[in-house]
Amino acid sequence: MATYQSVEKDIQTGTATGSVGRGISTARSLTERLVSLDAFRGFIMFWIVGGEALMVGLQRLGHNPVTNAIVHELTHTPWQGLRFYDCIWPSFMLMVGISVPLSFAKRSRTQTHQQMVLHALKRTIVLILLGSLRESNFLNTPCLVELSSALQPIAVAYFVAILLVRKSWRVQAAVAAGILAGYALLLALVPAPGIPAGTYELNHNLVHYVDIAILGQARWDSWPYAAEGWGTFLSTIPTISTTLLGLLIGELLLSDRSKQYKAKIIGAMGAGCFALGYAVSPWIPIDMKLWTTSYGLASAGVACLMFLAFFWVIDIRGYRQWTFFFVVIGANAVFIYMFASLVLLNHWVEIFTRAMNTHLPQLEALTRAILVIGVEWLILFWMYRRKIFIKA
Repeated sequence: MATYQSVEKDIQTGTATGSVGRGISTARSLTERLVSLDAFRGFIMFWIVGGEALMVGLQRLGHNPVTNAIVHELTHTPWQGLRFYDCIWPSFMLMVGISVPLSFAKRSRTQTHQQMVLHALKRTIVLILLGSLRESNFLNTPCLVELSSALQPIAVAYFVAILLVRKSWRVQAAVAAGILAGYALLLALVPAPGIPAGTYELNHNLVHYVDIAILGQARWDSWPYAAEGWGTFLSTIPTISTTLLGLLIGELLLSDRSKQYKAKIIGAMGAGCFALGYAVSPWIPIDMKLWTTSYGLASAGVACLMFLAFFWVIDIRGYRQWTFFFVVIGANAVFIYMFASLVLLNHWVEIFTRAMNTHLPQLEALTRAILVIGVEWLILFWMYRRKIFIKA
């Protein structure tokens, strides 16, 4: 199997036929922007930075089965189960993995492998610091650990993917499967004081015990989401597998296979993971907050199938015009995620929407959501037009 050095050599000599992962990467595939990935990233980010509030605003105009069902899916499962909102974080983990081979193939034209790894290490550190900043702002106190949210687990999984990007797909798949299997066995076979092995109860499990042991009971009790049972240290480990699944998809996309073949493989991977996750769920419950193996499989399957839908419609069927709204968001996803977390835009907009809807208070939430999304998108559009892309 050829490595990224072969890609770099071929580009330098003008042939651009070195293989990456499992196929031959052409000059076009190394430089062409994968619109489906940008649109998918923007679609997922949309629900975080305003889409949820938009649907809640619509629901307040009058409850009906459609809006009720959508709003239900836009909240996390209280403990066990799977909703759309539970698949947002895994979708980002998957997209990070997909982007790694694409980024490496592009950078291999001008950088050595050592330089690329150093660049990845810097990005990892920045993501960790951004996660710490976001959590510190949320808690209103300095906080180094943000592993219960997205940025720091993404940083960890991203760097693992970087270390494995030049390995064979068999090694990558074996590591991903080994992590999930090992994590499943860890929770199933290892007890903790007062906690039998194989316990998945809320705040009474091995993951929770390890978090208390590392963070301390006082730190845990002061955390606003402690009662919801979010895991931190141990539950970060299985998130890596979803990113490695994305790594396999990214290498597949760089291959010389037809787009239809790639779509079939992605679909098979997504359906297989989803089915396997539910197949083992009678023994290992689907639990996002512990990132159980069944949840990791099922949510990764959903993320794969969602990406497949974008890939099929945009890159295979060629329907791209409708994607612009989401592409603008996806092009600066890290920026808008941090902006929405740190800037009290919702509060500022509410000052005006309350006055606008004095006689129709039921419209206030919807009006506010529309204006918040509008302001955010216009900022992103301004950045997009000026080719300002802020990345970690």
